[in-house]
Amino acid sequence: MTNRPDAKKPEFRSLLDVIKRFPDEKSCREFFEHIRWNHKIACVHCGCTRKIYRIRDGKLFRCADCGKQFTVRVGTIFQDSALPLQKWYMAIYIFMAHKKGISSVQLSKDIAVTQKTAWFMLHRIRHAVRTRSLSKPLAGIIEVDETAVGGKTHGRGAGYCQPNKTSVFGLKQRDGIVRAQTVKRVNGTTLKPLIRKDVSAHAIIMSDEFGAYHGLDKEFAGHHVVVHSQKEYVRGSVHTNGIESFWALFKRGYHGTYHQMSRKHLDKYVDEFEFRLNSKDITDPARLSLMLKHAEGELTYKNLIAQS
Repeated sequence: MTNRPDAKKPEFRSLLDVIKRFPDEKSCREFFEHIRWNHKIACVHCGCTRKIYRIRDGKLFRCADCGKQFTVRVGTIFQDSALPLQKWYMAIYIFMAHKKGISSVQLSKDIAVTQKTAWFMLHRIRHAVRTRSLSKPLAGIIEVDETAVGGKTHGRGAGYCQPNKTSVFGLKQRDGIVRAQTVKRVNGTTLKPLIRKDVSAHAIIMSDEFGAYHGLDKEFAGHHVVVHSQKEYVRGSVHTNGIESFWALFKRGYHGTYHQMSRKHLDKYVDEFEFRLNSKDITDPARLSLMLKHAEGELTYKNLIAQS
């Protein structure tokens, strides 16, 4: 019987199971190699798959074509990290298991690292779970809505008109996936192109009476409106409860877990909650594998704190 890491699929229901399944660096490394390359190792420098040599007990690779050396971590969120992959796997499991997120302070205690290290790890994980690249348009019934995130509202006016708020726009396929992102303005000029980009023309749009959505019936198969200003929230199958439930979960994470999300990093937190909801129906092992499949893409601390 082969001992390759895919010979026995990972099964775990708790953090302890993760530790048992990946007890050392070798087991973690071999599993990640399988997820990343499926036993057909590719040079991270030149892309060659013709001949790759294993050296230093399999921890290091050397490409026969370009002669350069690399490890399975190079070009991923794990690059230049001194932490063992076991701690990374633990952090990923914890990250995915908490519906309202986990703070860097709590994660630092759970896996015995500094708060600064835990903060950087969480942002690297968010970097990996970005789903903005999804190109398949949403279809069927699509709920659209916008919300405001940030400090307390002062005075009168809609929340997204407040200078201390950041606007977030979302689309949710009825009983399906959600896509959300921050926007600078909430008007038709900004929101309609986002809807056109991510939604099939054959879809039916559900929204509230906000003026930015006027005219969508001319571009899509249908557009139904619930009039919140008249306290109408459901009319048969016409509602936006799905996307509003996503906002409620996101804000519980904001106020209850993170307490504050900086404006420059807000999209990363949106990505986090988006990924967690979109992967809620698959098993924990499958979610870990899915996250590792998206782990390519280095994120340095310098670049992270410099992002605007």
